[in-house]
Amino acid sequence: MKVRFLELARQELDDTVAWYDAQVPGLGSEFLDEIDRAIGRIVAWPSSCEEIKPGIRRCLISRFPYGLIYADETEAIVILAVAHLHRYPRYWTERTDEIS
Repeated sequence: MKVRFLELARQELDDTVAWYDAQVPGLGSEFLDEIDRAIGRIVAWPSSCEEIKPGIRRCLISRFPYGLIYADETEAIVILAVAHLHRYPRYWTERTDEIS
């Protein structure tokens, strides 16, 4: 199954990787590895993560306070946000208009 990031989610991912790398060299790569593992889980079992809104799920990221907010569409998994779990809850809700 294909995985597609909304542009804002891709920017969040890039910004977070850069921030972690600025804190400790290589930590951004470790964050990206955890994102890749989470995406693998989502692709293998798309309905296994908590549904936080009808049709929208959150996959928690190991070791980091982040979650992937995604929709399981017919043709692809759509990542709506790479969301920090302790900041601005549900800031991404307007992005649901961009799927499908």
